[in-house]
Amino acid sequence: MRLSVRDVAKLLNVNEKTIYRWINGSNLPAYRINSHYRFNRAEVLEWATSRKINFPVDLSHEFESPSMELPSLVEALGAGGIHYRVDGTDKKTALANFVDVMRLPPDEVNREFLLQAFLLREHMASTAIGDGIAIPHVRNPIILHITRPMVALCFLSQPIDFGALDGKPVYCLFALISPTVRMHLHLLSRLSFALQDPGLKKVIAGQGSREEIVKEFQRIEANIQK
Repeated sequence: MRLSVRDVAKLLNVNEKTIYRWINGSNLPAYRINSHYRFNRAEVLEWATSRKINFPVDLSHEFESPSMELPSLVEALGAGGIHYRVDGTDKKTALANFVDVMRLPPDEVNREFLLQAFLLREHMASTAIGDGIAIPHVRNPIILHITRPMVALCFLSQPIDFGALDGKPVYCLFALISPTVRMHLHLLSRLSFALQDPGLKKVIAGQGSREEIVKEFQRIEANIQK
């Protein structure tokens, strides 16, 4: 959950000056976005607990309850969009150009920060899954503080080496961005399953239209529901 300085002050029952003092001197987890600080609820409460700072017990309950509605792939893809002919000569430039065209809320996600998070994840291990497809995502989804999940799809102007296990260059990227770990895992598992479908793989390989791609995802999710 994305919190402001005022929100965190209210959460921990202190004034806003104390929050700024904790940011500067006590390593309170904070993210600088467009000259404003933003916080993740779980990180703030973990930090407060480790320093034995008292706060109302009922506030420590995580918002990711099992009853929280999970998004469909079609909904997430509608939020993230489908992008064609994205340039890139290597993994870094391809990801940078992909981030530039994503439909990101300007006050919630710093594009440079997101790019660095993607690159850090790729440094740990390639997100290429074979057959020319990669699924770049951040290691910890909740650090981005978005309010709704999204899956962005892009087709590269030219295939590039992504370090895939099958050795095939990548031409297609699915980027996952989610406000919670639970939603992230939900979308990742569904996307991984969908990408095994021959019909969808054929449309993706042919860089089909937006309508064709969405139709395939709708078909697959309808079958999952059954």
